[in-house]
Amino acid sequence: MPLRVFVAGGAGVIGRRLIPQLLGREHRVTATTRSAGKAAEIEKLGAAPIVVDVFDAPALLRAVEAARPDVIIHQLTALSLIRDPAQASDALARNARLRTEGTRNLVTAAVAAHVRRLVAQSIVWVYAPGGEPHVEDDSLDVTARGLRAVTVGGVVALESAVLGAAPTEGLVLRYGWFYGPGASERPGGSPGVHVDAAARAAVLAAERGAPGVYNVCEPGPTVSIDKARRELGWDPTYRVA
Repeated sequence: MPLRVFVAGGAGVIGRRLIPQLLGREHRVTATTRSAGKAAEIEKLGAAPIVVDVFDAPALLRAVEAARPDVIIHQLTALSLIRDPAQASDALARNARLRTEGTRNLVTAAVAAHVRRLVAQSIVWVYAPGGEPHVEDDSLDVTARGLRAVTVGGVVALESAVLGAAPTEGLVLRYGWFYGPGASERPGGSPGVHVDAAARAAVLAAERGAPGVYNVCEPGPTVSIDKARRELGWDPTYRVA
């Protein structure tokens, strides 16, 4: 059954791979960007663009209400400057703020607009040290220090907000390190996930699966992806033809 899907972050690395996959399954897509210049990119992909800042809560609510989505997919990040060592700490702080305040605004808009399901991007390398492979119920590294503490804190805030969004169903996708078109040729760490497979997981999570957390990365000794395979029918080898 076709869905109305609101992609927050449609011009990002995953957003650009996600929109065509959603359209290919006959879903109707509205996608956001903070930049008027990127609205044309979203339109070229086939989605209806909306220029809105996730930190502007009233404007975001108006955008969500106008789109009337069944599902919101949160793919917003603020990491464009992360590769510059001089700006890496600022980039991580901005990204943590986005995960905290931006996610809170998205959840508020989703609940107010009676959105059925909210799918959000998280990361898989935030588990606390311990037995491996890590499964979704394992503890996160909340005692981390330094820049890692900034990242983990943002993730905890994002996941708590999404999973606590009832009656909206919250699903969290803990992604591995991205590689592929729009990202690096190889993952920046382990485990990795190809951007096409990452986008596919978001499509599947929009359509099926119980609320909760899913590890979405390539198989290996450190993280289990059995839940995503079993409940979402996700295949880490998926690539766009």
